[in-house]
Amino acid sequence: MQHSHISRRSVLAGAAGLAAGAAGLGVGRASATPRVATAADRFTAITHVTVIDATGAPAQRDMTVLLRGDRILAVEPSRRVGVPPGAQVVDGRGKFLIPGLANMHNHTFDGELIEPPLNIANGITTVREMSANADVTQWRREIAAGTRLGPRYTIGSPIVDGSPSLWEGLGAPYIAVATPAEGRATVRAQKDAGADFVKVYTRLSRASFFAIADEARRQRIPFLGHVSDFVQLTEASDAGLASVEHLFQVFYDLSSREDELRRAITSVPIAGGEYNGWLNKMHPYEYAAARSVDRHKAAGVFARLARNRTRVTPTLVLHTFTDLPGDTPLTDPRYAYVPAATQGFWQFALELIYLNGRTPEQDARGREIYERRLRLVYDLDRAGVPLLAGTDNGTAYLVPGFSLHDELARLAQAGLTNMRVLQTATLEPARYLGARDRGTIERGNVADLVLLDADPLRDIRNTTRINSVVVRGEVIDPAARQRMLDDVRQAAAAQPPAPAPVAARCPC
Repeated sequence: MQHSHISRRSVLAGAAGLAAGAAGLGVGRASATPRVATAADRFTAITHVTVIDATGAPAQRDMTVLLRGDRILAVEPSRRVGVPPGAQVVDGRGKFLIPGLANMHNHTFDGELIEPPLNIANGITTVREMSANADVTQWRREIAAGTRLGPRYTIGSPIVDGSPSLWEGLGAPYIAVATPAEGRATVRAQKDAGADFVKVYTRLSRASFFAIADEARRQRIPFLGHVSDFVQLTEASDAGLASVEHLFQVFYDLSSREDELRRAITSVPIAGGEYNGWLNKMHPYEYAAARSVDRHKAAGVFARLARNRTRVTPTLVLHTFTDLPGDTPLTDPRYAYVPAATQGFWQFALELIYLNGRTPEQDARGREIYERRLRLVYDLDRAGVPLLAGTDNGTAYLVPGFSLHDELARLAQAGLTNMRVLQTATLEPARYLGARDRGTIERGNVADLVLLDADPLRDIRNTTRINSVVVRGEVIDPAARQRMLDDVRQAAAAQPPAPAPVAARCPC
């Protein structure tokens, strides 16, 4: 339904921009020289919808969200706002509007025909790419130029690990840093190369880790990633680590046995390329740390992280896999969106990296550790530590796009309210990125939106009930979204299987 008027309040809310745009479309005083409307003049109205703006405010029912070009012009009760003539109208009756989602820990492997459309079809409009990737860098340029549809990308450096590195000889891109001077030089080189942040990794020495932290501060580039085996979580937070990726090293700081366990883990011999060995050798120490959490000590650690605004990206979908690899579903209809070569690598990684050398005792301990990780995430949230939703796509059996919704379900399983879960993929990523015009549904913000057929505040799994996606003001309606998914499925099926795995993919 369309209306030929715009209310006085909406005009004031939109300021002069609405008046100018309406004039360009022939609304109001006639112009002597008609002007051709541009994309920036385009009006879209999502009418009679329930708005979940992700600010933490209650859902607002029977609202109209008016867009002009790629911006939100008004968010008003439907009875107060009209729809400009010629506007595209999306009927939101019985539907729920949320901000576009963010995946804050991603590794891209499957190419332009797979990953950008799978992200958009799943409502993901922002992606933090955790390792340098020439393809993604090119996509970002094309997306900015308007020649490709895809999410906004923030792209990091290659993995910056110690020497020897866990990924030595395994094919994953990494930089091995043996000295503090090499660490500082790496930070400068990555900034010059255009990295948005420096990604630090597990086996960095203490001296190299803190040299990188200091140089990153000097160069004004964020550094983030894994907490080194040789550095306390609280030390890393105080040094400016912007976000902690995964939960592998968190329990040690909380343990009543911390000193004893740190002496043990720092003396464990780890050879280059021994990622599987690292998983197996560190397992008993992490288990001991998880079982000896001192609640009073933990409260102090959490308060320190919250005070420093150190984000944590739990990647529970990754930990489901690393803690419980034997439970990995080997069949899933969503695997049809992934090329056979990738599925072949998944099987290789599961058998050679994650199940290789694993004992029944580890399986039992892994189940307990995972349950403790869920409680840890709940405690972090309760203590005010900002959490970011991320998946570690690139790890075996995680399907691009879809896996973010799996992560949201696990965050709800951990005990977060559905609003807080939603904020880990909307408001919190925007705050982390310093993007004041994203992450919530408010006037003036970028029009990245997801229209759902069911209420995510009632059941967070309803984020999968996607009707339409709005990307910078462009509406991907149900038919167009289905075409995107069909095209991805066909592209995946058309790619030949690889004869053997040629490169490692990692929880990194």
